[in-house]
Amino acid sequence: MTPADAYAELVRRSKEVALLNSCSAVLQWDQQTYMPRAGAALRGDQVALLAALAHEKATDPRTGELLAAVEGSQLVADAGSVEAANVRELRHTYDRAVKLPKRLVEELARTTTRAQEAWVGARTKNDFPAFRPWLERVLALKREEATAVQCGMRNAERGMENQKQPPDTGAGVDIPHSRFRTPHLYDALLDEYEPGATAAEVKEVFAGLSKELVPLIRAIAESSRKPDRSVLEREYPVDRQKVFAEAAAAAIGFDFTAGRLDTTAHPFCSGFGPGDCRITTRYNPRAFHEAFFGVLHEAGHGLYEQNLPAEHFGTPAGMYCSLGVHESQSRLWENQVGRSRPFWDHFFPRLKQTFPDVADVTPEAFVAAVNDVRPSFIRVEADEATYNLHIVLRFELELDLLTGALPVADLPGAWAEKFRALFGLTPPSDREGCLQDIHWSFGGFGYFPTYTLGNLYAAQFMRAARRDLGGADLDAGFRRGDFAPLRRWLNERVHQPGRRYRAGQLCLRATGEPLSPGPFVTYLREKAADLYGVC
Repeated sequence: MTPADAYAELVRRSKEVALLNSCSAVLQWDQQTYMPRAGAALRGDQVALLAALAHEKATDPRTGELLAAVEGSQLVADAGSVEAANVRELRHTYDRAVKLPKRLVEELARTTTRAQEAWVGARTKNDFPAFRPWLERVLALKREEATAVQCGMRNAERGMENQKQPPDTGAGVDIPHSRFRTPHLYDALLDEYEPGATAAEVKEVFAGLSKELVPLIRAIAESSRKPDRSVLEREYPVDRQKVFAEAAAAAIGFDFTAGRLDTTAHPFCSGFGPGDCRITTRYNPRAFHEAFFGVLHEAGHGLYEQNLPAEHFGTPAGMYCSLGVHESQSRLWENQVGRSRPFWDHFFPRLKQTFPDVADVTPEAFVAAVNDVRPSFIRVEADEATYNLHIVLRFELELDLLTGALPVADLPGAWAEKFRALFGLTPPSDREGCLQDIHWSFGGFGYFPTYTLGNLYAAQFMRAARRDLGGADLDAGFRRGDFAPLRRWLNERVHQPGRRYRAGQLCLRATGEPLSPGPFVTYLREKAADLYGVC
């Protein structure tokens, strides 16, 4: 078999696995939207079967033989080619997958499916004890997964470093990797979402970011300027919210002929493949910002999914780069665009037509309200500055949960203690505390750091776009409701490359600079100076 023949067979196998995973994603979307709650056990068996079938295909020894036949050949000599990227990432995925026994993959799928239903009920009833045994089971399985992967992951990464490939394949933050030689169990889980990143790197980034954010948040709190948030907490009928949010999502480019918006307990985006991307939100008739910015957030994810190269679906070249980069797209449209004055210069007149209760509100007061900075209990409703402290909280708790330093039974108390230390507030209940997020129920340990990485990427991408396209021109377009130039820039620089580059290299190619917290901190300071008179 020639390297070209071996590569063609690898691609065919990769596409088969992707289709199985897409079928599973449809079932998981249905579970969060329309499935009757009594169907959780059956759904767990369905998802477990699909996960086992996908795992069998992904770990077939023949795949390893095909990879070996292609690696080192002229077919992958160009490190920036689609073929080289696909082989590099398929090797990474294969080496990880073969470390996991089929039994574990199947049990994780079954348990997390049922745990999500348990979480919905526990959150609704504010009943952490009802969720605790499920979280303990999920955590035990994730520990087993991390332990199985950890030994092989380092060997696989060393092997990749010996191949020709684009530089800077880590998380993308400008931190010398030589400082971090001791792996953490968490690394194996983080790698699934942000390939190449480590817990030590994330700690370093979070420490530096917190050092900048804490005094800025304190200065804002001490400012005499206090936006009137009550303008967001009037009567906003849900049916009108839905129409208004859909119109905004369509305006920024989300294609509703290839997607849809539904209601669920926790907002999310599911990209099943070309032509089918689903987003969800939740509505509060007395809080406009909750659903609206949630829709912009998920539509940002959807724009990424809808603009991945369809011809490469089922291979790494047709996949998103990393979850940090994926989150950058949601945070960019939600915050960098959606909370800007030019955006509301366009949408505010329509807002007043849609919701009579804001007839007396000025554009200045409304923009100030949607940009208000103050500590709050719910992560998905947090402002841009304090949001990252929510991520620091979860990251630190995840480290302790994974190592066993924090028993699951003590999670509510530990959450409250850390929340008081970071925010100066005590959560009134577990519903506003450790039960607020769905991630741990679906086994998403290692997921949360990507949110803050996404904020950093978003700020850096936006700064580069404004440099390349002209900030004044972009703002003028937003005022007209024209978001196409920014969308095209993102399509070319971020979406279309797929996973041809790791996150750090993608950022460098898109912006000309390695990822740094600087653009994000500068962005927050400029906004704080404008709204609060502080910097």
